[in-house]
Amino acid sequence: MPNIPSRELHSFQEYRNDQKSCLLCDYLQIELQRDERMVCQSDAFAVVVPFWAVWPFETLMLSKRHFAAMNDLSDSERGGLADILQRVTRRYDILFQTSFPYSMGFHQRPTGGEVHPEWHFHAHYFPPLLRSAAVQKFMVRYEMLASPQRDITPESAARCLAEVGESLP
Repeated sequence: MPNIPSRELHSFQEYRNDQKSCLLCDYLQIELQRDERMVCQSDAFAVVVPFWAVWPFETLMLSKRHFAAMNDLSDSERGGLADILQRVTRRYDILFQTSFPYSMGFHQRPTGGEVHPEWHFHAHYFPPLLRSAAVQKFMVRYEMLASPQRDITPESAARCLAEVGESLP
C-alpha cells in the first residue's frame, strides 16, 4: 500500500478504536460548522482546503455519506461526484486563468477482502502552482527533508477558490 493511504488507514483505525466513529465524518462536520475552509459543496460531497494542507490550494473532496469505495456510490452520488469534480476543476482554471494542471487521486478502502468500516471515500487535489500559472511550487530542501512550508493559509486558499466559484453559472 502506498505511504499516504497507509498512514490514513492507520489513523482511521486508531480513531475508530478510540472514538467509535469515523475520523473524516467527524472532521467534515467540523468543517461544515465552521465554514472557514469550505470551497464548495453539494448534497453528496464537500470540498475543503484541509488545515494540514501542504500545497497552496490543495483540496480534499469528502463524501458526506460514509462509504468506502466508488462501487458504493448510489446513482445520484455518481452524478454528484462528476458535478463536484467539475466545480473544483473549473475553480482552479478560473483562479489561475489557465487550464490548471494538478495531481488528483481517489482514496478508497484497501483491497484484500477485509471490510474496513473505518475507511471513508475521499480524493486529494495537489496543485503545483502558487499564485499564478507562471509560478510553480516545488518541494525541495527543507520541505522534502524536514517539514513542508506554506506561503498561504488554508483559510485564504479556500476563500479564493470559493469566491471564484461565485462567478460560475
